[in-house]
Amino acid sequence: MTRSRVQVRPALLAAALVAVPLAAVPLDAVEAALLVRIDKSSQRMTVVVDGAPRYSWPVSTGRAGYSTPNGTFSPTRMHRSYFSRKYYNSPMPYSIFFHGGYAIHGSYEIARLGGPASHGCVRLHPSNAATLFSLVKQHGTGSTRIVVTGAAPAGPARAPREMAPVDDEPVVSYRPVNPYGAYGGTYYQPYQPAQPYAPRPYPGGYAPYRWGW
Repeated sequence: MTRSRVQVRPALLAAALVAVPLAAVPLDAVEAALLVRIDKSSQRMTVVVDGAPRYSWPVSTGRAGYSTPNGTFSPTRMHRSYFSRKYYNSPMPYSIFFHGGYAIHGSYEIARLGGPASHGCVRLHPSNAATLFSLVKQHGTGSTRIVVTGAAPAGPARAPREMAPVDDEPVVSYRPVNPYGAYGGTYYQPYQPAQPYAPRPYPGGYAPYRWGW
């Protein structure tokens, strides 16, 4: 009897140890109720709901030097209205963060959709971003998977610019913020009040106007 107990207990313990990590394994992308596939090679996003493709949209992923990370992710936080704290308060409507500072969000740089243009985030047309935001809210972040694959089309590397009109990655920065950078402005000149009139000095020293000059 004692020998059989010694044989059974290790088996039960091993089964319990195996069951715990299996329960902690995240939901597979294939089983997700909402699957968001982002192909950097084609610069398109495909949204699959309950196993059926529903939407296909052009996107902009990271340009040269700012790659969007590949992998399978889940949404970590969501913001209906958000502004980048690193790139001059650039608007990021309907942000869905999935990996640190990387997010899917709406962009008003509509003409650049379909090609790599961001600092690593995934840009969408604002109306498409709103649709995706509602779907994630409906199905829940736990039932949503974001899969990023491929490689962005090759292009010339671009050095970071001091004044980027629209960019993302909301990382805290203590540099001065140009509030007009998100709307195409290049430099903001503060208002200077008009100076009071003062007569110019004349050669040989200052002298006031006099009759007869």
